[in-house]
Amino acid sequence: MVFYFLIYLVVAIQRPAPELTNMLLALAGVYGLAFFSLVAGYFWARWYAIGVGIYGIITAVVGMWQLGTEPVLLFIGGTHLGATLLLWGQNMAQPFDGQTAWREKWHMDDNAVQRLGRSVIRAGVSLPFILLYAFAPRDGATTHLLAVAALVLAGVGLRALVRMKTWGVIAMGAAGTLLLAQAAVSPAVTPAVAGGLLLAATAPFAGPMTRFLAAR
Repeated sequence: MVFYFLIYLVVAIQRPAPELTNMLLALAGVYGLAFFSLVAGYFWARWYAIGVGIYGIITAVVGMWQLGTEPVLLFIGGTHLGATLLLWGQNMAQPFDGQTAWREKWHMDDNAVQRLGRSVIRAGVSLPFILLYAFAPRDGATTHLLAVAALVLAGVGLRALVRMKTWGVIAMGAAGTLLLAQAAVSPAVTPAVAGGLLLAATAPFAGPMTRFLAAR
């Protein structure tokens, strides 16, 4: 994670294409957050880093489908796959989501932990796609504002989600819906993928929230 953080940061500083600088800095931030959270031992760090790893695998696979098995793409796919596999499993869970303190604080049982983990992983996959879409060079100011709005909703929603706030799920769902609406108006793969992943991130909570509202 720190390797890709440095790569994107150095390329952004060199400014090979000024219109891509913000996008490169944003991607550096994605990997920087993954590295920092893992080192800090946050309970959600492993899930988030796995999501970022899966994003890298998807990027490499799509690149190889379009360009063939280029060495750079094989390296990107292999390193992200390796990072994802190294973070997977019960042994790696113990220092992070396996901690008991946060479970007791939020009164989380195993089912609730698994539900939260699936959501954070999916959000971790979607975040780089949202950043790519939000900071991509474009002409339409309205489209840009909507993309940034979706990014803000997704970002604050993810933060609220790991703090066990119900409105975080709603914010992420709103961001996903907004991205899918933009993809429908002007067909594009990136907002469609990002929006679908965000809605998938909210899916584990749809049943419990519906049952709670029905009970009231």
